[in-house]
Amino acid sequence: MENPKAQKLLNKIQRDLMRNGIITNTIVEDLKDLRPYAVEENNPLLAKAIRLTFEHIETYQTFDIAIPDDEPLEEFEGEETTQNEVDPQESLDYLLSLMAESKNKVNALELREFVNSLIEYAEEN
Repeated sequence: MENPKAQKLLNKIQRDLMRNGIITNTIVEDLKDLRPYAVEENNPLLAKAIRLTFEHIETYQTFDIAIPDDEPLEEFEGEETTQNEVDPQESLDYLLSLMAESKNKVNALELREFVNSLIEYAEEN
């Protein structure tokens, strides 16, 4: 995000998340306040990611979306990796860090993966 006020708000959200975990009301309100900055910057991907994130947290009272894999992991000697192994706080913090630098091409690709995962999650639940 380019706007200094947006950056400050995003930093506040991340600090609150690290200190207190996911406090639903606070984080949802802060994300709702952040979204107009993305719209103002004419960044529809970021605006959608923010909206889907706060709607998800509002609905499910957590952030149950895994960090996108860089590459599919091979199974280690019969161990299975499952989608259930999500650390909501870590995953949300990672998403917020992508939002801070959403113009970066790699970050934009991962933001799109988060958006797709959020949409799939909502359709399945």
